[in-house]
Amino acid sequence: MDNKNLIINVGRQIGSGGRAIAKMLADEFGCRLYDRELLNLAAKESGFSEKFFEQNDEQKGFFKSLYHYHMPHLSDGNFYQNKFSQESLFQFQSDAIRKAAAEGPCVFVGRCADYVLRDYPNTVSVFVTADMDYRIRIVCGRKGCDRALARKLIQNGESERSSYYNYYTGKRWGHSESYDLCINSSLLGLEATAELIKGFVRLRFG
Repeated sequence: MDNKNLIINVGRQIGSGGRAIAKMLADEFGCRLYDRELLNLAAKESGFSEKFFEQNDEQKGFFKSLYHYHMPHLSDGNFYQNKFSQESLFQFQSDAIRKAAAEGPCVFVGRCADYVLRDYPNTVSVFVTADMDYRIRIVCGRKGCDRALARKLIQNGESERSSYYNYYTGKRWGHSESYDLCINSSLLGLEATAELIKGFVRLRFG
């Protein structure tokens, strides 16, 4: 298959291994992987500090953290002249996604890339889920916390993530109708899940 314009968008539940699977897909198809790298690109496009994008990553309520920042963290010039808003911050990130997609084959992790690139050809959007107990164990190991805190981190993080996605896309985060393929990584493991997605991509465009 021709990978020249291939774009794979990976949505993921917290602790599902979606980012690791995205890396496997990028390696297999010779794509550049974009996860938090998009925050740096968006900062360059906008002139705002990358730390500001990190603070509001995949969160709809951008302004809730605004007042914790001093002016030097924002771009040079008058604050209001930058026409700063929730929508403009999303637009900066969307522009960075489109710019990256124009430069070659990509795998994007989250950040509404499936919606931003919805009209692009050779695009596959997948969502990686996993059983809650599996995800709790992953987060416990990653954060060094107990199960109760891990569950809270998952629930709070996914509440923010789903609100962000639903608001900007008009679709439903994690629901099958929003993606080409949804898969439970806790059933097969990360490597086998990645292999299944690879096969789907090849069949889709082969």
